[in-house]
Amino acid sequence: MRFAVILFKNARTRRHLKHAALNGVPLSEERTNALLKRIRHRTLLFHALFFIPAFLFWSTIFASLERTPLTGRWRLIILSPEEEDEIAAQLAGPGWYQAVGEILSNDGPAQLIPPSDWRYGWVRDTLRELERTIPVLINEEESCKNWSQGGLGDVPLPPPANYPLRPRPRATEYLRMFCESMCKRQVGPVPHSIPGPPYALLVVDKPDASNAFSYGFGPDGGGGIVVYSGFLDEILARAPPEDEIIPSTPQRQSSLLSSLVGGIFSAPPPPTRPVPTPSQTADLAILLSHELAHLVLSHHLETLSSATIIIPGVMSMLSDIVRVLIFPVTMMFGPFVNDAVAQLGKVGSGELEKVGEYCTSVKQEIEADVVSARLLAHAGYDARKAVTFWETRSNRECSTADRKELPSSSFVHKITGSKHPVNEVRVNSLKEELLRWETERRAELRRRISPPEESRIVLATA
Repeated sequence: MRFAVILFKNARTRRHLKHAALNGVPLSEERTNALLKRIRHRTLLFHALFFIPAFLFWSTIFASLERTPLTGRWRLIILSPEEEDEIAAQLAGPGWYQAVGEILSNDGPAQLIPPSDWRYGWVRDTLRELERTIPVLINEEESCKNWSQGGLGDVPLPPPANYPLRPRPRATEYLRMFCESMCKRQVGPVPHSIPGPPYALLVVDKPDASNAFSYGFGPDGGGGIVVYSGFLDEILARAPPEDEIIPSTPQRQSSLLSSLVGGIFSAPPPPTRPVPTPSQTADLAILLSHELAHLVLSHHLETLSSATIIIPGVMSMLSDIVRVLIFPVTMMFGPFVNDAVAQLGKVGSGELEKVGEYCTSVKQEIEADVVSARLLAHAGYDARKAVTFWETRSNRECSTADRKELPSSSFVHKITGSKHPVNEVRVNSLKEELLRWETERRAELRRRISPPEESRIVLATA
C-alpha cells in the first residue's frame, strides 16, 4: 500500500508540473522547487522501502549458503540452529518411529519384520558395516594415505574429498566470533554436531514394494532407513555366480528304527532360509549406502528449508509486490480482483513448490549416488558394481520420504534444461565420478614415481 501511495503522489505531482508548463500557469520558483523536492524525497523513500527489504533478504540468503560436505555443492539451509535442534529433538528416540509410522500408514497398515527375523539382521549388519566408514570421511587424508594403491582385491578407493565431512558451523557464532575478534580474542565458531550412527532401521514386510527410503535428521536415532522386503526378495531371487554357489550339505542316513518311529517322536526339521551370497550382500549395500548418503548429507534439512520456507516465502513476496503494483487498477474493480490475484499467487506457489522440490530431489539423488560410491569403497565393496545395479533399476528409483507428487517430465525437462531421463543422468554422474577417481589415481601414481626417475636421469647425465 505504501508503494502505491508514493507512486500515485509522484505521478500526480509530475502531471501538475507538466500541466502548468503546457498551459502557462504561473508557478513561483519556490513552489516548483518545493514540488520537485517532494518528488525526490518520495523517490528516496520508495527506494529505501524497496531496497532495504531486498538487502535484508539477500543478506539472509548469502548468510545461509553453505558447501555440501564431500561434494562441495552450494546449497541453502535457512533454518536457524534452534529450529534444527528442535527437529532433531522431535525425531530422537521413538520420535523417528512415530514419524515414519505416519508415513507408512498412508499406504495402509504396514507389517514390520521383527529384529529376530534373519532378514532384519542381514540388513542391520550391512548397515552397521557401512556406518563404520563415516569416521573415515571426516579425515580421509590421514585415514587413506595410500588410496592410490587401491584396497583389498584391487578395489578402487576414492581420492580425499576437497570438502570433508565436517560439522557445520552455526551462523550466529560467526557474529560472536567477529565481536570477540574486535576485542583481540581469537575464538573459532561453535560447530553443529555431526548426526552420525547408529541410525534407526525398519524393514517392512511388503513383497510388492522393491524400494527403500531415508528420513530424518539428528543424533540418537533421529535419522534412519526403511527397507521393503520386496527388494530383499528381488536380490535373493537372482542366481548367484558360480563361484558363490554354496554346495548342499549331504543328509545323514537314518537308522531303521528312526525311520520307523521318526515320524511319531522326532521333531519337525528346522525351517530353511537362504544364505545371502557376497554379491547379494553387495547389492543390498549399494541400496543402503545410497540412503545412508542422504542422512550423512542432511538432505532432509535441505528439503524442509526449501519446501517450507524458501519457495513459499519468495512466492508470497512476489505476489505481494505484484498486488501492490496493480493496486491502482484493481481498486477500481473492487476487492474481488485483488483477492483473485492473491489466490492466483497461492496456486502458482504450490506448482512452483512442486517443481522446485522435484529439481532439488533430483540433485540430491545424484549427490547421494556419488557419495554412496565413496561409502562403498571405504567399506570394502567395489563401487563400480553400483553402475550396473542402478542401470538394472531404471524404473525403480530410491527416494526420500519427503518427495511428493511429481510434475510432468516434459515440463521438468524444460525447466531443468535436461532432455535425458533422471535415471540416465544419475548413472552418467556416477560413471563420471568413478572416472575422476581413476584419473586422479593415475595422476597421483605419476607424481609419486616421477621424482625418483628424475633423480636417476640427473645422476646418469652427471
